[in-house]
Amino acid sequence: MNRPALLIQPEVHSQSYQNLALFRVYVAYRSLLSIVLLIMLVNPSTRALVGSLSPGLYTTAALVYLATSIPLVGSLSTRLNESQTLMLLVFLVDIVAITLLADSSGGMTSGLPALLVITVAASAVLISNRKLAMLVAAVSVLAILLDTAWLIMRDVLNIGSLFPAGLLGLLVFGVALMVQTIAHRLGRAEELARNRSSDLYNLQRLNEQIVQHMQTGILLVNNEGLVRVMNKSAMRLLTPERQITEQQGGQLEDYCVKLADQFKQWEHSGRHRATPFTVAEGGNPLIANFQELQPRVNHESLVFVDDYTPVTQHAQSLKLNSLGRLTASIAHEIRNPLGAISHAAQLLQESPDLAPSDSRMADIIQHHSERVNQIVESVMQISRREPPKPEQLLLESWLSAFVREYLNALNRPAEVIIDCDYKELLIEFDPENLQRIFSNLLDNALRHSKQETGKETARIHIDVDSTLHQYQINMIDNGSGVAFADRAKLFEPFFTTMSEGSGMGLYLCKELCEINNADLDYRLTGKGESCFRISINQRAL
Repeated sequence: MNRPALLIQPEVHSQSYQNLALFRVYVAYRSLLSIVLLIMLVNPSTRALVGSLSPGLYTTAALVYLATSIPLVGSLSTRLNESQTLMLLVFLVDIVAITLLADSSGGMTSGLPALLVITVAASAVLISNRKLAMLVAAVSVLAILLDTAWLIMRDVLNIGSLFPAGLLGLLVFGVALMVQTIAHRLGRAEELARNRSSDLYNLQRLNEQIVQHMQTGILLVNNEGLVRVMNKSAMRLLTPERQITEQQGGQLEDYCVKLADQFKQWEHSGRHRATPFTVAEGGNPLIANFQELQPRVNHESLVFVDDYTPVTQHAQSLKLNSLGRLTASIAHEIRNPLGAISHAAQLLQESPDLAPSDSRMADIIQHHSERVNQIVESVMQISRREPPKPEQLLLESWLSAFVREYLNALNRPAEVIIDCDYKELLIEFDPENLQRIFSNLLDNALRHSKQETGKETARIHIDVDSTLHQYQINMIDNGSGVAFADRAKLFEPFFTTMSEGSGMGLYLCKELCEINNADLDYRLTGKGESCFRISINQRAL
């Protein structure tokens, strides 16, 4: 489309990457905690709350606890958290440090053992191995109970302190189990959300690629006629002079006034009768259809634009096939009287008593009999056209042999120049079809050159377009060219600018090119010469 994707490609993060962020938070927490505990010892208003039993032990434990945070902060850029053993060691150090700090402050009465709940909760998130996480919880409970028992033995606490210590132990185990369950479910939910986001993004990109490569032009237009989105086919059909890579946007009437008029009429009436239109004079006919997008919500509509040429070609093909079958069915009835007329004219011409005026009339009868027979033959060729039988042809040598035979059969002065720098160029084409195509194109080239210059001349130029990946065979003549108004109808059946032509030659040439994976079109060369070009796609070879 002509704007960026609505979704941003989701970043793919592994579970270890997510845990690294949580590990950094925990390292910051333990660093801040150690500093706060030291400040509480120094501050006179809080000094009585901590280190009351052993200020020296408290100070040493707090300093060691802070010191262990320094290497952890330095390792935040690494993946230390991926090592389960190292993570277990970090949490064991935390348990020991908090237990010593609590022991020097009076045990359960200081409230410091409750900090182990946070340590256990962090271990349940950061240690993926559930057994190791439960080991941290078990060590924490054991440390609480042993420290409480040690203080009771020293008469610092009474026996009743075992009850809150036991409750705290139960809380530690409960927190460990609950956090592990929640972390596991959150991890699965996050992974599912990440996969869904990636699938949604890929689906959107797939939809964009499908829309971009559709032959139908698609435009998203709001109720004010502003084109918000359009695919490459729409750009190619409506703005053939612009580069496909250019950003497109603007009012619909900036691209085609006729299309904008049809869109406005459809908006006002709600009905649309598909009518072919052209963007520029001489361009291919287009046809549009409209569809409201999410009615009564955002007032946006989809405009579908198609090239109407294949439809007309298909209709023309059906008409010609029907005509061909009809002609084939009555060919015998036509040819019998036609043969009798032609034979009678020949007999008249052989009569020695025939007056000159009557001889002229016999010539006219003979000439038009041959013309009618040629028209019947051309239409029958369409009706009984068979699939091609392609062969590998060395183009330069095949053309040389064909032109030599063509000029010998012509039996009059004519000049055909072959300009080919690719002596080893191979093409795949039905030789019979190619011979019929070149015969027709050469007949036209020599005839038009003679009308303009008085000499029958033609030039065949072979080129290779590496950008389009095509082999191009150009039939160039010195005629006056085809009028601009007639170019759109040039390959239509029965269209001719010659009074003696049947109008089937170029149509048959184009049909034969198409069934051989090639294309035939008319153009002017850089020097303004009239040229019929046969383009053969390399990928079809």
